Amino acid sequence: MILDTNALSAFIDGDTVLGEVLSQQQRAAIPVIVLGEFRYGIAGSKYRSSYEQWLDIHLGDFEVLPVTAETATAYASVRVALKRAGTPIPANDAWIAALALRHRLPVLSRDAHFDVVLGLQRVSW
Repeated sequence: MILDTNALSAFIDGDTVLGEVLSQQQRAAIPVIVLGEFRYGIAGSKYRSSYEQWLDIHLGDFEVLPVTAETATAYASVRVALKRAGTPIPANDAWIAALALRHRLPVLSRDAHFDVVLGLQRVSW
């Protein structure tokens, strides 16, 4: 299962339902895009130190998915298909979707716009 930025934030903040969902997964991954979005988001946070400490301790519990040439191909396909269908999604979410498709993993997200990506499974909590 791939976490989007909101799922990662909720998990770090102690969302127990989300924790139960993740505890049932064989594979939990964080796209490098999500890691970048999260680090950007906490850069100005008054809780920056505690979030960075959490990442230092727990990031190793997750697989961090890098962007590769194959991911770039999947990303382009996702963006083209969504543009043709008239249902674009934010660029970073298209990268997350491409990684999810490439690794055949569902996306853990509350963002329903992932539902327009053909072949992508979204799990909400």
